Amino acid sequence: MGNMFSVSIPCDHTANLCCWGFLSQQANYISKLGENLEALDQSLQELTALKNDLVRRVEVSELQTSMMRLDQVQLWIKKAETIETRVREVKNCADREIQKSCSGVYCSKNYFPSYKYGKKVFKMLVEVDALKSKGSFEEVVTESLPLVYEMPTEPTVGMESMFEQVWRHVEDEQVGTIGLYGMGGVGKTTLLTKIHNEFTFSTSYHFDLVLWIVVSKDHKLEFLQDKIGEKLGIVNDRWKHKEPHEKAQHIFKFLSEKKFVLLLDDIWEPIEMIKVGIPNPAIPDPADNKKSKIIFTTRLEHICSCMDAQIKIKVRCLMPNQAWTLFQEKVGKETLQSHPDIPALAQIVANECDGLPLASITVGQAMTCKKTPHEWNHAIRVLKESAAEFSSMGDKVFPLLKFSYDNLPSETIKSCFLYCALFPEDFRMSKDDLLYFWMCEDIFEEYVNVDVAKNETYHIIGTLLSACLLEEEGNSVKMHDVIRDMALWLACGCGKENESILMHTGLQGTPHVKKWKNAKRVSLVGSNFKRLVETPKSPNLLTLFLRGGKGPLNMIADGFFDHMPTLRVLDLSENLNITKLPSGISNLISLQHLNLSRTGVRELPIELRACVRLKYLDLEHTDQLDFVPQNIMSSFPMLKVLRMLACSSSDRILVDGEGALMEEMQGLEYLDVLTLSVRSSSFLQKLIIYHKLVTRIRTLQLSDGKNEASFLDISSLVDMKHLDTLYIRDTPNWKQLEVHWAGRAPNDPWDLMMIKQNCFLCLQFIEVSRCPNLTDITWLLFAPNLSHLRVDACNDIERIIDLERLGGVGNVVQELNPFGKLTSLILSLLPRLSSIQDSPLPFPYLKEIKVVACPVLRKLPLNSTSAQSGSNIVIRGHEAWWSFLEWEDEDARNVFLPCFRHG
Repeated sequence: MGNMFSVSIPCDHTANLCCWGFLSQQANYISKLGENLEALDQSLQELTALKNDLVRRVEVSELQTSMMRLDQVQLWIKKAETIETRVREVKNCADREIQKSCSGVYCSKNYFPSYKYGKKVFKMLVEVDALKSKGSFEEVVTESLPLVYEMPTEPTVGMESMFEQVWRHVEDEQVGTIGLYGMGGVGKTTLLTKIHNEFTFSTSYHFDLVLWIVVSKDHKLEFLQDKIGEKLGIVNDRWKHKEPHEKAQHIFKFLSEKKFVLLLDDIWEPIEMIKVGIPNPAIPDPADNKKSKIIFTTRLEHICSCMDAQIKIKVRCLMPNQAWTLFQEKVGKETLQSHPDIPALAQIVANECDGLPLASITVGQAMTCKKTPHEWNHAIRVLKESAAEFSSMGDKVFPLLKFSYDNLPSETIKSCFLYCALFPEDFRMSKDDLLYFWMCEDIFEEYVNVDVAKNETYHIIGTLLSACLLEEEGNSVKMHDVIRDMALWLACGCGKENESILMHTGLQGTPHVKKWKNAKRVSLVGSNFKRLVETPKSPNLLTLFLRGGKGPLNMIADGFFDHMPTLRVLDLSENLNITKLPSGISNLISLQHLNLSRTGVRELPIELRACVRLKYLDLEHTDQLDFVPQNIMSSFPMLKVLRMLACSSSDRILVDGEGALMEEMQGLEYLDVLTLSVRSSSFLQKLIIYHKLVTRIRTLQLSDGKNEASFLDISSLVDMKHLDTLYIRDTPNWKQLEVHWAGRAPNDPWDLMMIKQNCFLCLQFIEVSRCPNLTDITWLLFAPNLSHLRVDACNDIERIIDLERLGGVGNVVQELNPFGKLTSLILSLLPRLSSIQDSPLPFPYLKEIKVVACPVLRKLPLNSTSAQSGSNIVIRGHEAWWSFLEWEDEDARNVFLPCFRHG
């Protein structure tokens, strides 16, 4: 053990030299380590300086020329940054490795680690020098134009006319920003995609850039900047360290030198374009006259205004024939032809989608495998009764539409939206009716008077209209069928609480009232049953709509209302066969809203006195009502709205008992709104005595069936300060509607101040009909805020306005700006009418003129500047009348010629 021996291994001279060279190189890695480290440090400084100079050069070029750095330049900078990091890591070990090298003396224990470190330093020095040699670039940037590719899109059935309308504005160089708005699922994104693809194919309209950005909800400023930067190709490692204002400068510089199209999809909040860095396309650079475009989509109409859209276009649902075509495409011919009954059933299913493309596509795809009439009948029932249970509606369509609901600004507005779903499909909801429902439901806080509540209501309706959750039709609104289905789905907790709202509109049989146990709101509008004999137990019921619709309901059992202690709103209107109210109505101790309009009720039951919280009572068009017990009106101390237009068949109900009912009404402290019919001149004189009542009248109908007078002094109505709607009907003997202020006709210019003070400032709607002996209605000049005028079946009317009848004050009255706010003028069955007014009027807000059977009316009071030069007006009439119409001049004719519509 421990013996030692040696072995001699021969080798030739060449091998010895190679071995010696290898060992010599290894020794150099160690012996020259310090020298190489110094050289590496110097070379790195030179590389860093070269890199910094290049980066500055690139960034200046990008900012000043809006060009994009070359890929090879970016790659070199990236390599330089990487090798900088590696060199620093190597240098961090330098002191330790030099000590290990034993000051250049070969030590067996440190030899190999020192060798490896020295070799790494040497190779890194070579790598740095090599990279420096490649760091000289003649050009560092190039033109940056992102490619535009065709985008996939859904079928654009029925969108051709909408696309053409938008494209006309794209071609208009005066239009820079276009806003497309509409309800969810209506096809806004599809339309925008078609516009994008048109830019891809079009050779007629050259744009340097076409950018598509999906904005969506909860977008951030920097998110948009980054998306745009990526599209422009200007995002790099330094971009993410820039402040928003720096990014905006970069984007602005780039786009200012380009003719661009920016397509923004799905905007929920206004975007401050200047903060993003988007140049205003409405302010082109005068030097190069670039005409850029911004086109965006949103569900919210007000976004168009907030973003200064010069053109805003509502994307509407498809017409029935277009929707049917789309639906057939999705179902497929094979299914439609699989049974002879299916096409007719499919038409019914398609109609349930109400022209909404998203619903048509979704339902059509779901029905593509349904090849029996039984399956289609099942689909019809589900869509009509509980659309959320239909395949893909509750989990695809409704959640998408729900974004609009979620975006509503308050819980109050959300509650009002859900309330609108209580009405049947295609039901037109009067804005004022909604006001009175919401006021009595306590959906919003208690208001001092109805006018303040009305302002709040119209604000809420405006918000829902802007969100495209309601559609406007005159003074009414309606809800799209699919939006209504979504609202019911929401009201029932997205399908989780199926009993809080019960909808049985159009019900054919007697309702199962046992289901009302947990209900808060029940709607049976337009149902078809005769009797309500059961006694529902509904301790939580707040709203009950039993509104008819020519239905046969003729009896409500006395005990029907016995167990509804929380009921606030009861609507029995449109039930002509109901002649008597049940005595159990006295149990409705929480009732605030009672609508009996257009019923056959003959008397108000004495038990109604128990409804002491009543705020709203509607007795309009109750022709059969002939008895109101004494002290019943005075039992409603909180009453704010009393509607009695066309109540009873005569004035007797109001004047019997020496005006006892009038006295009770006069004593209603909180009464704000009164509607009334006056059927004789004598009753009008009695009414004027009740000053408080007169000041509360909002709607008045005047007639004179007893032929008691030959004229009416309109100025006798001057105390009706809140009168906004006036009907003058069936006055066979009235020849004049006179105006006598302070007992004398105005004939002196000095009377103008008195006239202005006594005008009907609130009067907006006037209808004059079946007054055969009237020759003019010049007094309309004293209703300066008139918006709607209808004159019908007045045989002797020759002029609407006859200034000569005003004598010396005629010209002065023109200062009242007659018809300055008129929006609608309807004239029919006026055989002698030859003039509306002799001189042209500006009509700045006029939207509609309709003329029917006025054969001698040959001239309208319009010139070339009237009605905003005809931009929004529609003139309806027969073509024969239109062809003979005379004009102020040829310019006026040319302006209004395109406004004519037959009918």
